Formats: sequence, C-alpha cells, structure tokens
Amino acid sequence: MASLAQQFTGLRCSSLSSSRFSVNPKKTQKVGAFSSPVVSAVAVSNAQTKDRLELKKMFEDAYERCRTAPMEGVPFTLEDFQNALEKYDFDSELGTKVKGTVFATEANGALVDITAKSSAYLPVQEASIHRIKHVEEAGIFPGLREEFMIIGENEADDSLILSLRSIQYELAWERCRQLQAEDVVVKGKVVGANKGGVVALVEGLRGFVPFSQISSKSTAEELLDKELPLKFVEVDEDQSRLVFSNRKAMADSQAQLGIGSVVLGTVQSLKPYGAFIDIGGINGLLHVSQISHDRVSDIATVLQPGDTLKVMILSHDRERGRVSLSTKKLEPTPGDMIRNPTLVFEKAEEMAQTFRQRIAQAEAMARADMLRFQPESGLTLSPDGILGPLTSDLPAEGLDLSDVPAADEDS
Repeated sequence: MASLAQQFTGLRCSSLSSSRFSVNPKKTQKVGAFSSPVVSAVAVSNAQTKDRLELKKMFEDAYERCRTAPMEGVPFTLEDFQNALEKYDFDSELGTKVKGTVFATEANGALVDITAKSSAYLPVQEASIHRIKHVEEAGIFPGLREEFMIIGENEADDSLILSLRSIQYELAWERCRQLQAEDVVVKGKVVGANKGGVVALVEGLRGFVPFSQISSKSTAEELLDKELPLKFVEVDEDQSRLVFSNRKAMADSQAQLGIGSVVLGTVQSLKPYGAFIDIGGINGLLHVSQISHDRVSDIATVLQPGDTLKVMILSHDRERGRVSLSTKKLEPTPGDMIRNPTLVFEKAEEMAQTFRQRIAQAEAMARADMLRFQPESGLTLSPDGILGPLTSDLPAEGLDLSDVPAADEDS
C-alpha cells in the first residue's frame, strides 16, 4: 500500500467546496466506504499495471523462444522450407526447359501451370513439329504433364510463352545425325519442289533432294506426295541444312537384287514401249517384248496402272538406276501372261528357279570352255555342270557352281 501511496504523491485536487460539483456533506456521509474518489483511482491503476506486466512477460517469453528454440512448434523444418522454395522457383530465361501441366485448352492453344506467378501459354503453332490446327491433334489435353521450353513473354500480363515444337526439333536433328551415322535408308514424303529439286519430309524436318540425286526421270509434279527411299548426304543443324540422295538409297536397294530374283511390284504408268513398275521404291521397266512370249499389241489389254504383279529381274544398271524386268520368263506356257496371269504369278518362283539353273549351267559351260585352254588347272566339267578335280587337292565330289551368282553386265 505504501508503494501505491507513493504513486499518488504530489497529486493535487481542487477543493470540493469551491467546485461547482461540491458534494453535500450530509450525502457524503451516507456513501460510507465509497466516499473517497482516490480509492477508485488506485483500483484502476492496479489493473493497468497488472496488464502491462503480463504483456511484458509474454514478449520476454516469445523473445527467449525465438532466441533459443526458433523452430519449436513449427510443423515443418528448414529443409522442407528450402525444398518448397526450389519447387516453386525456376529460371524464366528464354530457352529454359520447365515442367508443366496442361489445365485448359482453347481454339488457339493451351494454358499450362508451371508454378509461376501466372499461368503460361502454349500457342497451337508451337504445340507440334507438324502443322496442326488444334492442340488436340498433338495429343494435348488437360492433365498432360510435359517438359516445355520458354520462348517468350506476354508483356500484357507477364505470362510466359511455351513451346513443344522447339524441343521436338532438337530431338529430330539428333535423330537425323544418328541415322546418318548408321548410314541407313529412310522414307521421305515429297511435300514441295523448286527448280533445283524436291523437298522431302523426314523425322518432321524438311530436307532437300537435288534432281541430280533422284534415280528416276520423274518430274517434280509426278513425285509430289510420294514417298522416296533416301540416304543422308548432309546434316547441319547450325546451318539448317538437310540434304538427301535418292540415288544412293536406290544403289543400296539394287545391290540386294540379283538377276533372276522374283519381286512384287505395282504398275505406275504405261508407255507405248512398256510399263514402269515400282518395286519397293525402285522404278523398273517391263518392256513390251518381255510381257509374254505371245505378241502384245496393246499393253493396256494386259496391264493397268495400280495393278500388282510379280516380275523377275533381268538386269540392272547401278550407275543409272535402271532395272529391266520380265514376266515373259515366268510363263509356264507361252501366252499365259495374256490368258491366265494368275497362273503365272502362282508359278513365278518355280519358273524363276528353272531360269536361274539354266543361267548357272550356261555360265559353267562358258568357264569350262575357258579351262580347256588351261589344262594345267587340273579341273574338268561333269555332265551336270560340276567342276571336279583331276588331283587330290580338291574335294572328290567337286565344286557345285549351280548357285554361283551371275556376273554384272558391262554398262
């Protein structure tokens, strides 16, 4: 109580008798314990002091906890906080690749959530390496999670512009370099032309095929929308140069064709002198004289463009990319190609085998004639076309030459 009295030391109050609020002594005596206004002031001061002390202690306790145990009561660790920052923080520089989830599509593109301050946008022209009208054509639907490349920024709302096309271009160039290293033959669709050659689409990239590197004499209009077998000549991503050769691809294909082999072909066009047959990308000529043993006055009565047939390889010029074909050699009976072509195709392999045997025997006879002028070789020819030894240096059964491939024709 003494301390409370000290707080009010020097407190002066005006005389109650002189105040206009003077109190009647008689009434003052009746209020008993509440007669003094100083007692009320002391009670209010006690309550305020208690509140101040409690508030001070609360702040002191909070400060001590922050100093000694700052993470006490926090439901995550500093490591969790750092991981959260990394998850929602990324480099927005042009060319940066980010993960995102498509959450809406529209006529001109798609909205993508890349955990940035605003959603990113994928324009339809950047949705695929191929030309499409709607993003759905590229398999883009809400919920798709993919890696995108940042290619720009929309200044109107600070949103980022994304691309899948740029990433697909990188992969396409890498694939072309790999295919060139493997020296493989690829298929390319002709989608355009200029005065120097045609433009072919391979792995989504547009490459150039010079006319000098096309094996056939077809015009650009005739090649449009057709697929050509191609080989890579140049793959330069930095210069955006992609050059192909159809002639090299044809040379590889022709190397696998042996004289006397039977292949399946499709009639491409008819000319007065014969029919052009497509045999797996190679354009061969079935001359009118090689259609049948019987005379063919009008090719159109036997063949039509689009017909599928079996033909036999008679010869091929690798330098010029020319292949000569025959159905005449496949006829079981002369004239069957005109009267019963189905029978010709059924017996094609059998007739071709007979043809190859005759060729092999003829070549063996020619070699035997040469050996007659070289008796020191010690070889002789049996009636079956088998060269056998006169000495014990070679197998007693001799060497079978029936499967020796034919020599190439001089060009």
